[in-house]
Amino acid sequence: QVQLVESGGGLVQAGGSRRLSCAASGIIFSRAAMGWYRQAPGKQRELVATITSGSTINYADSVKDRFTISRDNAKNTVYLQMNSLKPEDTAVYYCNKLPGLQLNWGPGTQVTVSS
Repeated sequence: QVQLVESGGGLVQAGGSRRLSCAASGIIFSRAAMGWYRQAPGKQRELVATITSGSTINYADSVKDRFTISRDNAKNTVYLQMNSLKPEDTAVYYCNKLPGLQLNWGPGTQVTVSS
């Protein structure tokens, strides 16, 4: 059974940090390019960071130099380290495969950044 479970969200003050985790099961994780997405209230879901099976990484301009994506294939887990958080980073964060290959979405984890 394919499952994605995100964790690590919470309430944080502007300028703070948070580390999100996403545990994947039911897929050959080491071969999967993965991404972190977010959806803010009233907005469409957007892709903010990606990491390929070979650890090639890309970021959306809005999070570049503040967020770091990484993966641990031994734990079937992808991480998102978020630093210098801003109120506009408030959203539900999800992990999934890249667009066009996405699996069923997990529950996501809420990140709220207070000003």
